[in-house]
Amino acid sequence: MPAPPEPDVAREWLATMTLIRRFEERAGEMYARAKIGGFLHLSIGEEATIVGSARALRDSDYLVSTYRSHGHALVRGTPPENVMAELFGRVDGCSGGRGGSMHMFDLSRRFMGGYGIVGGNLPIAAGIALAGDYRGTDDVTLCTFGDGASNQGTFGETLNLAALWRLPVVFIVTNNQFGMGTALRRHSAVTDLQRKGESLGVPGMRCDGMDVLDTYRVVCEAVQRVREKRRPLLIEAVTYRFRGHSMADPEQYRSKDEVARWRERDPIPAFGELLISEGIIDEAEREQIDEQARARVDAAVAFAEASPFPEPESLYDNVYVLDREVQGWYSIETADDRGRRPEAAAAEGAPGVAVPAAANDEIPQQLTHALTVGEDASEPTEGAG
Repeated sequence: MPAPPEPDVAREWLATMTLIRRFEERAGEMYARAKIGGFLHLSIGEEATIVGSARALRDSDYLVSTYRSHGHALVRGTPPENVMAELFGRVDGCSGGRGGSMHMFDLSRRFMGGYGIVGGNLPIAAGIALAGDYRGTDDVTLCTFGDGASNQGTFGETLNLAALWRLPVVFIVTNNQFGMGTALRRHSAVTDLQRKGESLGVPGMRCDGMDVLDTYRVVCEAVQRVREKRRPLLIEAVTYRFRGHSMADPEQYRSKDEVARWRERDPIPAFGELLISEGIIDEAEREQIDEQARARVDAAVAFAEASPFPEPESLYDNVYVLDREVQGWYSIETADDRGRRPEAAAAEGAPGVAVPAAANDEIPQQLTHALTVGEDASEPTEGAG
């Protein structure tokens, strides 16, 4: 086993893994109490893969996740209060309460989101890496996805283009042994997932995803190679999720004995024991780290409960992007307006049409603002009639 990092770094890794575990456990409880809607995918058991891979990145690098994304948001530094508020669908959530469990996002920390579509994040990660090339930076994009996504068409298409265009992206497949409820050997003809990219020009590596040190070591090597050589790599992180695919999963496809065997390799107690044996922490400090994580999660739940729901009037906000670089207009047509050109309608001050940028420098940034513009335009001018 590799030697642990510097004491302060080691403590932070253990604290972050513990925070993710306690957060996910509480999220499951809140889902059972109907505080969280939709689907909920927990990463309990995969904390070493999350922390070990993310800590191999610079702050300027990009991280792209899947629908199992709470831990990735937390490891990138998104406050647990904002992550929990997002799960609750509240305005203080990291996506404004609109994304929920599968669509966490934090641009300020270059966490480029969770994605509900299996494999849908792969081409997006390639696009982010391509943007970095256009800008002339040495930033690397780390794209995580599950073993089931390696069978999607986007996998082959994206890896092919990434190799062809020499994009600085590290693809890491989180092999937790199941694509939803289907075992790896039943859904993939190639079970050695690190080799799935070889025919596409993307060489592979493997790490023990239950060991934060081994994950960190392998991902560090991959990130360095990608950053310097500008060629993509694929990593297979062999891990296991202790809970079902989602909260709706009855887990009839695996035995309790199998789960118990994997739990013997729980990455959090294992790393804690290592730090104790190395004299970095003692048992009292490990308990303190756990207590602090529980307290932070308690605070996150209280914060989420106190945060309001988005106003109904804001339903269509963030659907369109209009600014000085994206010219256009919002059209909220009535029956009388249909069939008229938006340019002419705007020039005539027709109700419900926001004036394009050429005629008005104040472009409405949200649809609710555009509606206000339309209402103002519909009011009769002084002396009219």
